[in-house]
Amino acid sequence: MKIIISPAKSLNFEVPATTSEYTLPIFLPEAERLNKILKKKSARVLSKLMSISGPLSNLNFERNQKWSLPFTPENAKQAIYAFTGEVYRGIDINTLELDKLPLMQNSLRILSGQYGLLKPLDLIMAYRLEMSTKLKVGTKSNLYQFWNNKITNVLNEEFDKDEVLINLASNEYFKALKPKEIKAPIITPIFKDFKNGQYKTIMTFAKLARGQMVRFIIDNNIDDVESLKAFNIGGYGFDANMSSDSELIFTR
Repeated sequence: MKIIISPAKSLNFEVPATTSEYTLPIFLPEAERLNKILKKKSARVLSKLMSISGPLSNLNFERNQKWSLPFTPENAKQAIYAFTGEVYRGIDINTLELDKLPLMQNSLRILSGQYGLLKPLDLIMAYRLEMSTKLKVGTKSNLYQFWNNKITNVLNEEFDKDEVLINLASNEYFKALKPKEIKAPIITPIFKDFKNGQYKTIMTFAKLARGQMVRFIIDNNIDDVESLKAFNIGGYGFDANMSSDSELIFTR
């Protein structure tokens, strides 16, 4: 199975990765094109474009200016080790056995506004560019139009026979795909907590659970949907009554 997740706004480039292995993003030419556009934008313009504070816009202005090819282990870091945040806290990459990295590299894909589609060991430089950002690129008025079919086409090339796509990405990033053109069944796990008399998706908890499910899949070498239903980390359990063929609901 292939798994897709969202990136994180928070990054850590200070702590070294626990492996020296790395790969390079497939869409580096596209990422460079986006960076050339971002480099020309002042911190004030970035603040308005991305709805971020002055300090954050200054930080990302500096990141845009430093961004340059080629990527090397000296100036960039593997994506799975660079991203932090709740999903990545759930994955907890620094405790993953190194012999599991090839399985993760084969199975996991990270959607990105800057890089399009990343493998876990792809080198990245620090950036901030959410998929929903209305950045004009040539005749394209936003990143969804810019990436268009590119991400979907690459995923389709990677699918083996009878593989499924496990969607653990946010709606913002999943919209970068063309679901009707994906050549594999799409299964979306959803995590709900019982609160005020009903089951609700509480985003902070859901993000953590998405990462924990990634780790569950990798740790247990899961390659079928039925085995995925055994996920029980953090007190969640599969709810067959609430689930459907395309949505697996886990409640607690």
